[in-house]
Amino acid sequence: MSVSASASTEAPAPRASRIPKVPFWAQIVAGLVLGVVLGWVTRTYDVQWLYTTLDKVGHIFVQLLKLAVAPLVFFAILVSITNLRKVNNAARLATRTLLWFMITSLIAVAIGLAIGLLTDPGAGTGLTPKDGEKPENAGSWLDFLTGIVPTDVITPFTELNVLQIVFMAAVAGVAALKLGEKAQPILTLSESVLELLQKALWWVIRLAPIGTVGLIGYAIADYGWDLIGKYATFTADVYIGCALVLFGVYPLLLATVAKVNPVHFFKGAWPAIQLAFVSRSSVGTMPVTVKVTERLGVPKEYTSFAVPFGATTKMDGCAAIYPALAAIFIAQIFGVQLGVGDYLLIAFVSVIGSAATAGLTGATVMLTLTLSTLGLPLEGVGLLMAIDPILDMMRTATNVAGQALVPVVVAAREKILDLDAYNAASPSPIDEDDEDGYGVPEAEQKVTVPVTA
Repeated sequence: MSVSASASTEAPAPRASRIPKVPFWAQIVAGLVLGVVLGWVTRTYDVQWLYTTLDKVGHIFVQLLKLAVAPLVFFAILVSITNLRKVNNAARLATRTLLWFMITSLIAVAIGLAIGLLTDPGAGTGLTPKDGEKPENAGSWLDFLTGIVPTDVITPFTELNVLQIVFMAAVAGVAALKLGEKAQPILTLSESVLELLQKALWWVIRLAPIGTVGLIGYAIADYGWDLIGKYATFTADVYIGCALVLFGVYPLLLATVAKVNPVHFFKGAWPAIQLAFVSRSSVGTMPVTVKVTERLGVPKEYTSFAVPFGATTKMDGCAAIYPALAAIFIAQIFGVQLGVGDYLLIAFVSVIGSAATAGLTGATVMLTLTLSTLGLPLEGVGLLMAIDPILDMMRTATNVAGQALVPVVVAAREKILDLDAYNAASPSPIDEDDEDGYGVPEAEQKVTVPVTA
């Protein structure tokens, strides 16, 4: 027998065994569990060094997310507006997107008001007006309207005024569209900078399990279960309200309006929803939201407009459910009777003023805007500050789900949704460390469906 024949009959060498990769969602869950355990240990046994460590770990993670917020928002909005030139019926898509943002916000605020009226969240808490503290910075309609236009181009970035950054980016985007080919070098540079920022932010996102340990652990260690008990009804109301919107209203819209299977939506969008729950930042989650929305079959050109726009204005959790419940809660603590007109004002503020939340962690600006409109004491904001991080997790998860939902609904109604991609959406697109697709395996990337008239 020849050597070559002998070699051909040999069994192939066994491949080296690989350590199985832990799915990203499992890493997040492990971080949640570990954070709760470490927070309980810290509070029970007064472990000061662990308390400080948890605080620093969570703080650094949030700061890393915030670090990219200003340039990310600017270039994302600028590029998304200019990308609309590649889409037929761009004005129609933009109008429909804004309309569905408003419709879902109205539904969310109605649910928040209904739950608040049914449960009386401010009753029996033991809290009094003396427990409140007026915030240093309060929002008002005058501040909101005049604050849109910046006094210079530097301050919005240094002070992280996202609303002013959105304004400048929108103006720059429209101007670039008017200039046409002359603006192409700037657009090419903007697209490259946006990709660079998304890649850098993606590295931060991969640290989310560690950040989860710090954020959850510190919350438990600092606030404890006693504080949560005082706000039990209010906390439950926020979580139930968000859950009703997230798992009730959204699936209903998908099934009846978009006429698609809601299960596939949650499979595809879940990575963004879970990251939003941990990070408490719609803008910080935006790169993941963009990717999962594309994988749900929404054309890339439309996604690149709708998701960044939604990340700064679409806030069903922070700007609809939460301020509605908070207004009722604070009114009960301060003994103020709200009427039908007040509830209509809450709905109006929620729909028109949601951009004030700007996709950052927390919803204090939106709450102060609502309270000032109703004439309620701003000291009521201080009543909710301690419990805010725990509430903000569910609020932000609802926000991000809505930011992915509306593009799917609009795309489905406009007949531009890739149904094959939607039905095949993977539940874990960030498990694969793909350089170009941010976790999207090449074989699963879909061709964009052209927009038809």
